[in-house]
Amino acid sequence: MELSKIASVSGKGGLFHILGPTRSGLILESLDEHKSKLITPANQKVSVLDEISIYTTSEEGTVPLGKVLKSISEKFDGALTVDPEGGPAVLAGFMKKVLPDYDEQRVYQSDIKKLIKWFTILKNFAPEVLTSAQETKD
Repeated sequence: MELSKIASVSGKGGLFHILGPTRSGLILESLDEHKSKLITPANQKVSVLDEISIYTTSEEGTVPLGKVLKSISEKFDGALTVDPEGGPAVLAGFMKKVLPDYDEQRVYQSDIKKLIKWFTILKNFAPEVLTSAQETKD
């Protein structure tokens, strides 16, 4: 599985494997033990993970999510101990360790919480994505 085949759906928790298109949306399968299927209408906001970037203060301005996921995997050696419900200082500390030049003004606590939750889901249900996280998107 690749990041280009995994999506987040607005209003739905978790991540979804993109199975294919329909005439008016997408067929998705949840990345969890239930493997429930979902058909999204065309007006539903779906974000494909390989199209997501995190704001930085570097010259480029953003870093692809794949690079950030790979950084988390390397720095925490697959054993992420950060609680997504931790306080602002805990979340900021985690982000500084993973991506030292992240833009503190434009990356919100909710974004960091989502990043931690997504990493945990991917580690448990699609670990191959973390070892081959795509770094080609800039």
